[in-house]
Amino acid sequence: MIRLIKQLLMLLLLMPVMLTAQEEFANTISFKEGETSPKADLSAIEWVAGAWRGEAFGGITEEVWTPPLGGSMMCVFKLVVNEQVRFYEIVTISEENETLILRLKHFNADLTGWEEKNVTVDFKLVKVSDNKVFFDGFTFEKISEDEINIYVVVDNQGKRSEVKFNYHRVK
Repeated sequence: MIRLIKQLLMLLLLMPVMLTAQEEFANTISFKEGETSPKADLSAIEWVAGAWRGEAFGGITEEVWTPPLGGSMMCVFKLVVNEQVRFYEIVTISEENETLILRLKHFNADLTGWEEKNVTVDFKLVKVSDNKVFFDGFTFEKISEDEINIYVVVDNQGKRSEVKFNYHRVK
């Protein structure tokens, strides 16, 4: 009986850990407290440079990434639904402290910002592999020279989900 009680107590203690693990997503990785980002430079992600188009959030999405220059790459993003711009993003990936960091800011169609003036949404680098670059909740995947996937963990009123953006190169 005492053994059973101990097993039940252990199960109850592990429940929050098990629930947290269940929130892990298939294509994104979380930056764990106490970890450090791996060493990397822009050569790990320079393949994303170019113009890309796909579908998400009920509309057409576009991203245009510049090649590396001055230790950074930049991107503009646009979502168009029913021929109307819903929002824009400006995104950078920069070399800092021998690793990479992704930063972004959101803007309404009239270019009014979502975030405060001096605030960015930052994503630390977690891992680099041959065809994937993992930032905290934000993954780039190279399928071919003309196709990429970007996976982003989004929070909608406290409910987190992983959104896939499949892009094809605009020529």
